[in-house]
Amino acid sequence: MQLKYKTAPQDEVSDSIGLLISILVRYPELGTINYDPELQQLRFTFIFSCVLDEEKLVNFKDMVVASIQAYHSLENRTPLVTEVRFNPCEEFTMLEIIRDVGTMSQEELSMLIELVHCNFKKDLIFEKNDYLLEEDLLIQEELIEHMLENIKSSYPQKNLIAFREDGRVLVFNK
Repeated sequence: MQLKYKTAPQDEVSDSIGLLISILVRYPELGTINYDPELQQLRFTFIFSCVLDEEKLVNFKDMVVASIQAYHSLENRTPLVTEVRFNPCEEFTMLEIIRDVGTMSQEELSMLIELVHCNFKKDLIFEKNDYLLEEDLLIQEELIEHMLENIKSSYPQKNLIAFREDGRVLVFNK
């Protein structure tokens, strides 16, 4: 007989809120993060300071999808949801990467951030994290991995959005 432990709903909310906060603190390149409990998905949004070339965006989308597939092939997993969307506006572009929580990992998130950074560094809008030391970054990465694992098993039910405003991370229940 196998015993299963279920965390209290408050712990589930704390882990999901903590996850979003830790991701935004660790990765200042991210503009917003949405957690959709119904679909079990995370949506990462990057903001660029100009309207990006459509051909470059299509090539980048193909590279992201191929990179995620390669990463998961090495990990012997199959991602359930991998979507890359662009939303060009009058003076800026938003990039959304949507991933299922069940197969998402901190290492994959680091890879995605690096891909965005390498391809769009000069146009990417982000706040610098000069106050975090290397060991703080490593601690944030461990927290992200731990909280990701927790929400994979507990399925918190709060639809959350987190974003930065004037150096602060704000999290709201949608």
